[in-house]
Amino acid sequence: MLAVTIARLQLQELLRRRLFLVLLLLTVVVIALTTWGFSRIPSLGEGQARPISPVERAAVASQLLILVMFMFSFVLAFSAVFAAAPAISAEVESGTTLAMLARPITRLEYVAGKWLGLVATVLIYAIPAASIQMVLVQIVVDYSPPHPLEFLAFVIGEAVVVLTLSLLFSTRFAGMVGGVSGLILWGLAWMGGIVGSVGLFFDNPALTHVGTASKLVLPTDGLWRGAVWSLEPASFIAATRAAGRAAAAVPFFAADPPAALYLVWCVIWILFVLALAVWSFTRKEL
Repeated sequence: MLAVTIARLQLQELLRRRLFLVLLLLTVVVIALTTWGFSRIPSLGEGQARPISPVERAAVASQLLILVMFMFSFVLAFSAVFAAAPAISAEVESGTTLAMLARPITRLEYVAGKWLGLVATVLIYAIPAASIQMVLVQIVVDYSPPHPLEFLAFVIGEAVVVLTLSLLFSTRFAGMVGGVSGLILWGLAWMGGIVGSVGLFFDNPALTHVGTASKLVLPTDGLWRGAVWSLEPASFIAATRAAGRAAAAVPFFAADPPAALYLVWCVIWILFVLALAVWSFTRKEL
């Protein structure tokens, strides 16, 4: 299929960029620094009457890991946005797209190939980086997230959502415009999730509906909440739930994973926006 050829070319182009190399080097530095920080957790409480307990150690490690992975999800989303935003628009401006479409390649195959190449790049970066971080945390502090595979699925799904949206923007806008727009919408969705959490805390239906709507319109925050849940030990979830409604206002806490129906909606959302990108590019004059 010609879409696979386009995907391979897109993947090769992204991997050759200096930005990808810089991202890898910075990731190695961050993993080294955070691993050193995690290695200090077992020494907490030394010299005091009561050393840190295994339950406390797991709670501290999980919260620090969530903070680290929030930064990771931001970097992943940021990279996905600015890789996808110029994927089509830059080639249209340079005339490369017109030359490629002169061959027996449909616009559907072209857009689908671009999307597959971008998703493959996300997978190549995200899976090793997150896995290495979690393995090193297990080694130095003896804490392993209860649902590591689910975490990978949620955080990669979040990146695919913003990637697909940015690819849609790339069919109509210049790369910088599409990238900035994608990041702004990602930030608004996260803020909408916090507003919804505040609504739950104060039992305010209007604010709660804002959070629900934001998770449906752009399902990045809902997937991030799933990633948070997958990193939390059961003991921490039980203790935080005991706080009652106050737990709902914590942006880095999720008592339950996303519902199966919501995950189905995320898949439908991605496919719909991808189809919209194909339709938009089909109607575009080159």
